[in-house]
Amino acid sequence: MPKRGKKYQTALEKFDRNALYEPPEALRLVKETATAKFDETVEVSIRLGIDVRHADQQVRGAVVLPNGTGKSRKVLVFAKGDKAQEAADAGADYVGAEDMVEKIQGGWMGFEVTVATPDMMSTVGKLGKLLGPRGLMPNPKTGTVTFDIGRAVKEIKAGKIEYRADKSGIIHAPIGKASFAQEDLGENFSTLLDVVLRAKPAAAKGQYLKSVIVSSTMGPGIRVSNQRPAS
Repeated sequence: MPKRGKKYQTALEKFDRNALYEPPEALRLVKETATAKFDETVEVSIRLGIDVRHADQQVRGAVVLPNGTGKSRKVLVFAKGDKAQEAADAGADYVGAEDMVEKIQGGWMGFEVTVATPDMMSTVGKLGKLLGPRGLMPNPKTGTVTFDIGRAVKEIKAGKIEYRADKSGIIHAPIGKASFAQEDLGENFSTLLDVVLRAKPAAAKGQYLKSVIVSSTMGPGIRVSNQRPAS
């Protein structure tokens, strides 16, 4: 393992790595141990008792964090006519149709989220091999395939994030910046955790919520008490 820097080692001295902390205390420690020169992102890692090899145990969705993420993401919308204008009015960074498909096929990737109207999906489907591996394909499950384009764009700009369990059954999601007030991080944390708990697959057996860890970009992980109902 690579040797950790002095700041990281100093951060470790501020808490017990084996202890479980209530969310408010864990978030206070995250803020205290975020000592980088930039405003670090605060991330939550949620380990679930699911077998992602089975389609009926996938956990994926989206949630609007009440206090945003501290970062405005660049949104690309695939739409035509009135819906294209609606997207632009809502604050989309890029709007287009076949022209955007060609641009992406040419190597352009200057966006972080894609949204599409349902009638555009046959066209957007041509980009599956380019956008799919990057997690950028519009998806009805996350609300990014919709005719309600204006609302979708505004929600993303306001702090809507997507979450998805990886191959290890772990969800990694940002809940704000280290500069956020502890109360605002706490609201975002609770909102995300509640949504994940409600997303428990019916096929999942045993303990659903295994562990929760919060950390900043450069800081150590802090274990959070997860004694909450998993229903």
